Amino acid sequence: MKRWPGPDPRRVWALAWKEALQIVRDPSVILVAFVLPAVMLFLFAYAVSLDIKTVPIGVVLESDGGEAQSLAAAFASTRYFVAVPARDRRAVAADLVGGRLRGFVVIPQDFERRLQGGTPGPWVQVVTDGSQPNTASFVASYAQGVVNAWRASRRTGPAGGGIDLEPRFWFNPEIESRRFLVPGAIAVVMTIIGTLLTALVVAREWERGTMEAILSTPASVGEIIAGKLLPYLALGLGATFLSAAMAVTVFGVPLRGSWLALLALSLAFMFPALGQGLLISTLARNQFIASQLALFSGFLPAFLLSGFLFEIDSMPAPVRALTYIVAARYFVSSLQTVFLAGDVWALLLPNIAALLAIGLALFALVRLKTRKSLDV
Repeated sequence: MKRWPGPDPRRVWALAWKEALQIVRDPSVILVAFVLPAVMLFLFAYAVSLDIKTVPIGVVLESDGGEAQSLAAAFASTRYFVAVPARDRRAVAADLVGGRLRGFVVIPQDFERRLQGGTPGPWVQVVTDGSQPNTASFVASYAQGVVNAWRASRRTGPAGGGIDLEPRFWFNPEIESRRFLVPGAIAVVMTIIGTLLTALVVAREWERGTMEAILSTPASVGEIIAGKLLPYLALGLGATFLSAAMAVTVFGVPLRGSWLALLALSLAFMFPALGQGLLISTLARNQFIASQLALFSGFLPAFLLSGFLFEIDSMPAPVRALTYIVAARYFVSSLQTVFLAGDVWALLLPNIAALLAIGLALFALVRLKTRKSLDV
């Protein structure tokens, strides 16, 4: 009977079983696979927030009119600001310079007259701290929103020159940053875990000399790689689903897509993540160097170039081109789609194809650099 020309399933299974037993005997692997993602997800979910809440601003009320006092009360009642009342803008200007306030609103003496349209020009002034551009932009836009809402409630005429704007925010109606940061954080965390797991464990084999015993077996290089990969693929999938379950149950992020789509995306993403770890361990053969390379090549690109925090379209063209070879870019986008929009396969399938292509390239390099020889 002619032998199957591909990898022998029995050898692959035997190598995978041996690796699984080593994982069970090594508690540090379980800690890296399950405890570290949970801790990092908590940190990302609670420490990183783009929401503006309880920002201290000054409200300078120069007019004693009823309308002016009503607008000042509107600023005091919103949950986004902590309003500090003042009668003189020089008092709050000193607090703005000292960093105790992020901006201030001036309701001028002729507020009522300007409001009635007798005087052209703006009738409320907003001053913000431009040294923090994002906060300044948020304060200005939120202050504008407070004024528009107040005008609508007072029926003093339509805002925006006779045009009523009725904004609707799809996928994230509350505009809560946690809802798109947590899925992105899962991608960043799993990039670190997937890369670090394989990079450390295979490098440990080289350090301890046990790789010699594996290379002396009849197993081919492909079978050895597959046997090493399968247990960590299972660990990575388990860690991803643990993180997704935490996102839904602990952080309240809705999962509008299916768990099946999440499984397909996770499988596709673990392919390049584990391949990167294997490539690092093949080149480094030292746990310390492998861990440094894994963090440098895994965490930094995933954090900076994946679109998790920084908009890719705003990056310079060379950096934007570099993001196309960062696997986390496709995983971040896919997870945000599955969590917030659902199973939009027209968006998910191109990302899965890109992840598989990056993974194939990495495993081709691993196959090229791994020989059944102890020579480097």
